[in-house]
Amino acid sequence: MRHWVMAGAAAALLSTSAFAALPVGTKAPEFKADGFLAGAPFKFDLDRALKKGPVVLYFFPAAFTQGCSIEAHLFADNIAKFQAQGATVIGVTAGNTDQLGKFSTDTRFCSGKFPMAADDGAVIAKLYDASMVYNSKTYSSRTSYVIAPDHDVLLAYSDMKPDDHITKTLDAVTQWRAAHPK
Repeated sequence: MRHWVMAGAAAALLSTSAFAALPVGTKAPEFKADGFLAGAPFKFDLDRALKKGPVVLYFFPAAFTQGCSIEAHLFADNIAKFQAQGATVIGVTAGNTDQLGKFSTDTRFCSGKFPMAADDGAVIAKLYDASMVYNSKTYSSRTSYVIAPDHDVLLAYSDMKPDDHITKTLDAVTQWRAAHPK
């Protein structure tokens, strides 16, 4: 019985917003990262992206895992809505980084619609307080940010369930755009 209670507690922890994140209103750290866009090598620079508008930065544990695949697919399905608000979307992971090129092109996931960045060693995830340790290895947690062009964190959302990340980030981007018309 005790085993079941412990397993249930662990599952509850992973499925809730238990992970830390940068607080709303703080300044998002600048970073640059190598990754892929539609299978082609891609260099991402947060400062450069913010010159175009807000950035949706979402961390995910590992390419080709169930929740991460669902989340990437949902972002790909909604990318036009983000772009209509002038937002850039980028996914960042510390897990399975050797598979990001393929993951970024797969029509079941990203479909080449937005870049995926490799975060070997979870260096960027640690800057954003979006890392977790599993089996002695550091991964990105499932944490999403919306960052305003002045680097202010508008939204920080951590939950291992992928479903609400798209709704929450799109709502934050839409609210920002309403207050900052083109």
